[in-house]
Order: sequence, then structure tokens, then C-alpha cells
Amino acid sequence: MKKIFNFLLVLGGMLVLSASCNKILEEHPKTIFTPGYFSTPAGVEGGLTALYSHLRDVYGDPYTWSDLEAATDETTFSNSGFRGNDFSTGAHVTADNCPKSGFWNFTYVNTANGIIENATAAGMSESLIAEARFFRAFYYFDMVRIFGGVPLDLGSGELAFNTSAVRVSTRNTVEEVYKKCIFPDLEFALENIPDKPRIGGALSKTAVRILLSRAYLTYAWWLENPKGLPTYPECTRNAGDARTYFQKAYDLAIQGIENPGPYGLESSFYKVSLGSNDYNKEQVFYSDRTEKSEQYNGAPVTGWDQGTNFVCWFHQWNYSAATVNDNTGKATTPIQRTDSQFLGRPWTRLAPTHEALHTFTDIDKDSRFDGTFTWIYRTNWDQFGADTEWVVGPHGNHIGVKEPLLVFLPYVDESVTYPTNLTGNLVSQGFGAKDGVDSYVIDLRGINRFTYPGLWKQGPYRTNTGSPAGAGEANVGSTRPYIIYKFSELYFIAAEAQVKGASAKAGKSAYDLINVIRSRAGKWEFKNNEQEKYSADFSAELTAKTPNPVTIDFLLDEMLREYYGEGKRWFDLARTQQWLERGLNYTITETTTSHTPVTLTRDIIELNYMNPIPQGQINAMQMSEEEKKAYQTPGYWLE
Repeated sequence: MKKIFNFLLVLGGMLVLSASCNKILEEHPKTIFTPGYFSTPAGVEGGLTALYSHLRDVYGDPYTWSDLEAATDETTFSNSGFRGNDFSTGAHVTADNCPKSGFWNFTYVNTANGIIENATAAGMSESLIAEARFFRAFYYFDMVRIFGGVPLDLGSGELAFNTSAVRVSTRNTVEEVYKKCIFPDLEFALENIPDKPRIGGALSKTAVRILLSRAYLTYAWWLENPKGLPTYPECTRNAGDARTYFQKAYDLAIQGIENPGPYGLESSFYKVSLGSNDYNKEQVFYSDRTEKSEQYNGAPVTGWDQGTNFVCWFHQWNYSAATVNDNTGKATTPIQRTDSQFLGRPWTRLAPTHEALHTFTDIDKDSRFDGTFTWIYRTNWDQFGADTEWVVGPHGNHIGVKEPLLVFLPYVDESVTYPTNLTGNLVSQGFGAKDGVDSYVIDLRGINRFTYPGLWKQGPYRTNTGSPAGAGEANVGSTRPYIIYKFSELYFIAAEAQVKGASAKAGKSAYDLINVIRSRAGKWEFKNNEQEKYSADFSAELTAKTPNPVTIDFLLDEMLREYYGEGKRWFDLARTQQWLERGLNYTITETTTSHTPVTLTRDIIELNYMNPIPQGQINAMQMSEEEKKAYQTPGYWLE
């Protein structure tokens, strides 16, 4: 019998009270689940709410998020970032430092097992059982993509609730994990979860369609295995079956588009990530937070502590370190920390690669650059009660309050210069100048590990601003929901499946589907960084540039433009087996004063498509050294 060590019952749980709040599941702490607890309706509900609550431990955790962003063509480490998970400067991933170890999580798989086994006897509905089965598949899908084959037996039999602490384990194959768990669980969920969530934040049929169609798509790529990548445990892959699963992925994604329920595309890309528009119709599944209650938030809502969502801080340069002379000749800090979605607390862990910024083309027509980054930084000293009248601009001009101090350009502009006589410390910060522009400017040559556009779409948004008056609490984590699935993903899944050979419905080829996304990108309702109303439609110009037929390379570019900074990129590159092609080499300027980009090479090899089992798990096993070695993914054994 396959068994696994001590993934048992001491869980941090939550108990559902009511559906009175239309934004989050209401929770009360539950410190321990015992086997008998799941035999009651309250126990099943408590376990189920624990599954929702656990999402916050992974989705919105900045370290887990950075593990999925680093070492891709989207980002690299910034001046105080993590070199290890970026595979840079000779850093190698081992079982000791496995960057994605947070996804090796069987505690909540076992919670789902307990609910599934006991819910019927406890009188619970098929729809609630379906939610637990969704979560079990959800966790296994993350793990099988990251680690390869993983165990289905936690100690009491395959997919059974484990009630005894054991320390031996056997990994199932990738095929077994999909066919015994992921597909059956999600197919059951698709039949039994309603179109509309039973409560705000709960699962819907659309969420199931997104996960199941993506699972079909990923499994089809795994079967086809165009680059001949290894799998573990070894098993035979029938590449001839790939077409069947690409078709399943296409058909189900199209079904989701044609039967949207309460979901759909927002009218503009800007509105999808606008903090004041959170819980919009495009946000299908999310890890929730609230600024109203520390208990329901699962972390402090004032101050800061572990457990908060501070993803937005990681991709933000230290703008508050820039100084410039003011109207009195004194060096002053013109931009200070606020809880604005454009700013927040800077932690400078990740910076965009030049390849990523260069992918955002037609930025005057394609709104996605403006709806992704903070690329214009405005002065805000008025929010702190300063009596500054103006600060010195690049040409000796005056920059007033709320006016642009610095503008980033995601392309090379040879007319931008980098003077050595700027006031304050702006030279050391890498600021430049451009004739006819009153703000400071940094073009693509000068975007570096220290000074770079921030990630607006993940930025903080709060309504309960604190002190000082008007500045808010810039050093508290974001209480916004972290979006896991968006309705737009159905278009990308169907398009990718069709490119890989799925038969398309009339009017719904990959070209048609991706042009729906590109058409929306061309529609402007507001200039985000310039903070002004703007109505324009460049959809015809953007769709005219879509290649026909669409290719996987083009789709990956579109995915970067649509989902930059959302923790999806490593999965997309790994699934399509393009990680080495797109992530091995990247370009960035290393210092603030060189303005000379360099291309660097990471230490990524084919082995790294599968991550090692975390060493702590290996050490906990009561198995022989040979058995432990056989359990670990080949190439990662620590002597």
C-alpha cells in the first residue's frame, strides 16, 4: 500500500457561519479537526471553509508568487531580490532550497479527503462534496505540474482520508494522478457545482471549466512531449492521445465562453485590475481578503505581519529614496509612501526584464501596458502636509504637486540623455531627461535592477485610510482579493488547444478568439497613469496585426501582455516547454548609471522542469536511504 508520512489532522480550520457577506466567506477559527469532526454538517462546512482559507497561504503569498515569476522572461531579481529562485549567479535549485516547496501540501488534500468520505453520511449536498473534490484536484494539479508524479495514498488507501501517522510513501505517475484524481474530481464538480456561486467567493461552474480545460490542455502537452522532457516516476506516454485532450480542452473552454453565467469580459483592460472595481465579472476565482476584520482577513489589517498579501511590494522600486531640490534649494523627497494602487511599500525583490517590457508594443493603442504598470510617478508631498511649492525638473523647470516626476519608457529612445548635473540624488538613481518633456525620463536602456516600473495591477487599494491624513497605511499588506482565475483565460485555453490541432467551431478559431482579447485591449475608457478620462478604440488596428494562423509563440506573447505579474508565467512556459527558449537568457541594465543593457544567462537545465521533493519531506520518511533516493526526483538527490 502506498503511504505518506504525517500529513494528518492538526489543521488551522475555519467554520462557515452564514452567507450574509456577499464578498467573503464568514469564518471562525477552528484549531483542530478530528476524524469524527467530519461526520457532522458543521464539521464538513468547517473543513470546506478551511480549503478556501488555505488559498491565502499560497495565492497572495509574495514568496510563492515570486517563485512563479522569477527565472521567466517576465522578471528577474532586483537589487535586493532573490538570486536563487532566479537561477542566476551560479545559484542551483536543490532539495534543500526548492523554491516551489510551498506547493507540496497534502494537509489540505487530506482535509478534502475527509469531507468527501463523510459528507454524504453527514447529510451534505452533492454540490458541497463537489467543491471539496474541486479543491483536491486543484491542489493535485499544482503539484503534478511542479513535481511530476506525487502520491495519491496518504496512508489509508488511494484518495482516502488518512487517520494514522505514517512515514512511508510511494509516488504515483503523472498519468495516474490525472486519470485517478484530477479528471474524475473535476468532471464530478462540473456536474454538481452551480453556475452561480452559493456565496460570494465560492466556486462556480465557470471556475471548474477553467481548471478542467486547463488540466486537459496541460495533460495533452505532457502526452505529446515535443521536447522529449523526462518525467518521474517513469511511465509510457501515448502521444497519439494528445489530440483527444486538446479537443476536450477546446470544447470545454468554448462551453464556458458560451455559457458564462454571471461572468464575462470587462469592457476595458483597465477595469479588470482597478482596486475600486474588485469582485468584477471577470474575476472568477480568488483568494479573498478584507480590510474590515483581522479575523476574516486572516492577517492584520493595520500594521504588518506574516500572512498578509504583500505581492504588490515585491515589484516596486524604492521611489521614496529619490531626492531632488525644492523651491528653497533644499533636497526633498517628492514621492513618499502611500497606500495608492500606484505606490505602496517598496521591497524591490523583482524587476521586469527588458524582453518583457519590449513585448508591450503599440502602448499608445494597446492599453495593457498602462493597465499593468505604474510607469508615471507623481509627486505627492501634499499628502504629508509639506509646504513645498515645487521641485526642480530636468531642464530647470518647476514640477508641482501631483505632477509627473518620472516617466518610464518601455522602448529605446535615443533622444533621452542622462545628465550628470541633476539636483538631489537623481543621477545615482539613474534619472534622465528628454527635450520638450518636463518630467524626468528613463528609457529601456536605463531600466535596471534598482529603478523600474512598478506593478500597478497588484497594487494596494484601501478605503479605510489611516494616518497621516490622506497618505493611508502604505506599510500594511494589501486587503484586495488575489485573482486566481479570470474569465479571459477561457479564450486563451481554447485558442492554444486549437493551435495544437483541436477542431474549431465556426467563428471560434484561435485567430477569432485571440482577437476578442486584442480588441478589448484596444478599447480605452481611461488613461490610467495619466489619470484622465479618455475614450478611444484602436481595436481594428490591433486585430489587423494578429497573425493568421496564430502560433504558440504569438500566444505566449499575448499571455505575457494579458497576465504579466499574476503568477502564471512559469506554468505557461513549462506547459508549452518553452521555458529554456524564453527564460534561459534575459536582458537588463545592471546599474543605475551605466544605461547599457547586458544579456545574461541563467543556470536552467531540462531537469528543472520538474522540481525536487523538499528535503524536509525526504528527511521525515522512515525508509531506507535507497528507498528515499528512489523517491526523490532523479538529479536532485543530496548525498
